[in-house]
Amino acid sequence: MAVLDWSQCPAVESVADRLSGAWVLKNTRVPVSAIFENLEAGSDVEEIVEQFHVDPEQVKAVLEFAARSLDLSPPPASTTAAADARPL
Repeated sequence: MAVLDWSQCPAVESVADRLSGAWVLKNTRVPVSAIFENLEAGSDVEEIVEQFHVDPEQVKAVLEFAARSLDLSPPPASTTAAADARPL
């Protein structure tokens, strides 16, 4: 699983005394993880915005940041090693 550097995402913040320093949408107590958990459970962006009363632009910024970050990530070592091990 890729680990993203959320400090580079302008839509989120980590405050030591808010949710134990978890990354949250700026000026909220909504953890970034809640966005992905709800998407995984079948919610769409509009449902997340309604459920958590957050700015849709913040949610979209988090998703775009994650997508860009994952596009820049090198493939996992196991994938590369498996590809290199295949006979030609």
